Amino acid sequence: MNEIKIAFFDIDGTVFDMDTKTVSDRMKETFKKLRENGIKICIATGRSPILLYDIFGVRFDAYVTFNGSYCFNDDEVIFSNPLSPKDVQQIIKNTREINRPVALATKTRFAANGLDDDLLAFFQIGGHSIEESPDFAEVAKQEVFQIMSGGYLSERPQLVKDTDNAKVAAWWDRAVDIVPADGGKGVGVTKVLEYFGIDRANAMAFGDGNNDLEMFQAVDNGIAMGNGSDDLKAIARDVCGKVSEDGIYHYCLEHGLI
Repeated sequence: MNEIKIAFFDIDGTVFDMDTKTVSDRMKETFKKLRENGIKICIATGRSPILLYDIFGVRFDAYVTFNGSYCFNDDEVIFSNPLSPKDVQQIIKNTREINRPVALATKTRFAANGLDDDLLAFFQIGGHSIEESPDFAEVAKQEVFQIMSGGYLSERPQLVKDTDNAKVAAWWDRAVDIVPADGGKGVGVTKVLEYFGIDRANAMAFGDGNNDLEMFQAVDNGIAMGNGSDDLKAIARDVCGKVSEDGIYHYCLEHGLI
């Protein structure tokens, strides 16, 4: 393994234990020690910036949010790639045809045109509630970076039917994130590497879901969680322990990163 200068971390199922709804003390210690050792640490998540509340106990060097559509740090915006207004309206139309409500995500809020069990559960996983928004139509005219919808595998083609530049990014079998087709975590990670002037050979990423596949393709050192998907493990450079077993902490310790 080349010298690691930067590490990217997915949140849910990677550093955030979905069962306990916590980030362990050892994971927080890992973040702090990586920074002390001169390694930049970055979040790479499907979450909105407004869901990055202080559960980590440390400052990050950059945030890749909305599955790569909006990247920033404490100083400036690094990359901004919202869905086109035309595609937003088309996706709303598509989901109505299969009786699926959606939630639109701007930089500062969510707006839903209805609720179903899958959409509610999707938000609850991240510890967030969602309500139907009376101003949904107005929000749909703003910059929308991601659309969340319930959607099983068989429904996913319908969700992005007739769009010009939209794709599904899924890490759960009951719901999806819809993002620009020319985006994704891989694009966001690449933009952050360019921003810091760091080569992919010196970059590491930890993830667990299929929405992390493109992130692993953007770095030379993709490490899948023991609780990760089979697809992700298949392309990973290595596999660490499960999030419930502090897999990242032990991996970093064993490889001399902390």
